Amino acid sequence: MYLVILMGNGVLILVTTLNSHLHTPMYFFLANLSFLDICYTTSSVPLILDSFLTPRKTISFSACAVQMFLSFAMGATECVLLSMMAFDRYVAICNPLRYPVVMSKSSYVPMAINSWAAGSAASMVQTSLAMSLPFCGDNVINHFTCEILAVLKLACADISINVISMGVTNVIFLGVPVLFISFSYFFILATILRIPSAEGRKKAFSTCSAHFTVVVVFYGTILFMYGKPKSKDPRGADKQDLADKLISLFYGVVTPMLNPIIYSLRNKDVKAAVRSLVVFQKHFP
Repeated sequence: MYLVILMGNGVLILVTTLNSHLHTPMYFFLANLSFLDICYTTSSVPLILDSFLTPRKTISFSACAVQMFLSFAMGATECVLLSMMAFDRYVAICNPLRYPVVMSKSSYVPMAINSWAAGSAASMVQTSLAMSLPFCGDNVINHFTCEILAVLKLACADISINVISMGVTNVIFLGVPVLFISFSYFFILATILRIPSAEGRKKAFSTCSAHFTVVVVFYGTILFMYGKPKSKDPRGADKQDLADKLISLFYGVVTPMLNPIIYSLRNKDVKAAVRSLVVFQKHFP
């Protein structure tokens, strides 16, 4: 799965960079999303694979902090980036005549940069708060990775500040983007339904169907992980922890693997660019 993630997202970055027809805001955001997915999985999957080969599965305190920062930063950045992509689709469908002006290079490049900056800043705050706590137990993390919620359970001090900070971060990076995306797609759907021809409606919907699918898969899992109430599972703590681990693994590995597949299967431009790249490689090995 890790190799598929590297290859699939790497090909998307390559074709969006080399093919001049894909030098548009939507594919620029897509290249950022692919690079983010590579960074996201690389922060954890290699260590998970290595742990299968070593009898004692350990990680240093500093490496744990770095892993926590990268995974949280990539997750928060993706939340903002997906909302930026929703805005791009909103302008393209609801205000197509203004699209070249609103989504000019001087607009969409800072949008992407700010997404990365916001995610990194939020991760820096959460990681610093978590790593400043005292850990006086056996320090065994009941998780595949240094996931922040799993690490906080090991602290032998009051974590109320961390809980409040995490709640505020959830509202900013989960609640606000979900509302923004929902409103964007409400107006997109209303505009599509007003298109008189069935062919026109189908063409308009196809331009945002891939992004909508990725949003549903990503936010569905991450909201269930970080947005669900932390009540005790009637089946027992072990099964609840196992469910949290599997959900985390899903949005950390399965979602980055599905993203390039979804975009390539649902997008004629990407498929054409990949085919032209393959033909070019055959003629010029």
